[in-house]
Amino acid sequence: MTLLELRNLTVTYPGGAAAVRGVDLSVAAGEKLGIAGESGCGKSTLALAALRLLPVGTRVGGQVLLDGEDILAMRWGRVRAVRWAGASIVFQGAMHSLNPVHRVGEQIAEPVLLHGRTTPAAARKRAGELLEQVGLPAARASAYPHELSGGQRQRVMIAMALACDPRLVIADEPTTALDVMIQAQVLRLIERLVSEQDVALVMISHDLAVLADTCDRLAVMYAGRVVEEGAARAVHEDARHPYARALSGAFPRIGDPASRFAPRGLPGDPPDPFALPAGCAFHPRCPVALPGCATDDQPLRAAGTGREAACVHVGADTEDAATTPKSRSTP
Repeated sequence: MTLLELRNLTVTYPGGAAAVRGVDLSVAAGEKLGIAGESGCGKSTLALAALRLLPVGTRVGGQVLLDGEDILAMRWGRVRAVRWAGASIVFQGAMHSLNPVHRVGEQIAEPVLLHGRTTPAAARKRAGELLEQVGLPAARASAYPHELSGGQRQRVMIAMALACDPRLVIADEPTTALDVMIQAQVLRLIERLVSEQDVALVMISHDLAVLADTCDRLAVMYAGRVVEEGAARAVHEDARHPYARALSGAFPRIGDPASRFAPRGLPGDPPDPFALPAGCAFHPRCPVALPGCATDDQPLRAAGTGREAACVHVGADTEDAATTPKSRSTP
């Protein structure tokens, strides 16, 4: 059963920056979807748009359906009711997301109280239980954010996201700036909690290896569009789009001397959303671009079983890929 569905989602910031351009994605109940891409490709904007957290003046088009109800069409009272209870978010950088002058237990209890689910005393007890659930002593509820380590603060953010038993959790770079040991612990924690509580997860990261190890499906974004989507492990190990292939190859693989001594990558940066190039937005950096890529944008095409990629080469080098663009249903 589809829990979250994005239909032709577009986001344009004041001044004309096209941050998200016609994204179609869906997440089933209990499923884990990863969204990957470099900084500036629209990943965080996509997450904020899903919960209507973008700045005033931003133009958002398309639909964001949560259990069939369009979040973009909701009245503000209904949006506030959906946040935390229906869908919640773990923001990037817990130190900047937590209130420095309030104890973490109060901040965890706040959404429970705002949604009218219990008394203040019961909310405080719930906060302690949630801290223990994410691997922290209940006594840490009395701590201020600056008294906790980076990994502990991230666990507090996860506890807050789970406070009202949402059906969907969006994790935006949940392990940013954490050392590799703490990163692994936080990822395993998220994976365990999602599995135990049958929560759908959308995880955003620039690291394909992390997403391939954590998620069921993976969508790779570039210049505000999804350029490849499919089973997470398959996309990471055998990417069909040149950008997804470069993103995967940018990280050395343990036990692979070739990747260690000759790491791959791409020169340059994603295009400025205020001045996107004509044709395929990736063509200025693409090592296999054809002359037509500078004028003709590429839609997502079938690239194997359950896979899609937006590249002119897809279909030419994939036996079971369709030779014509796959149709995308729009409302």
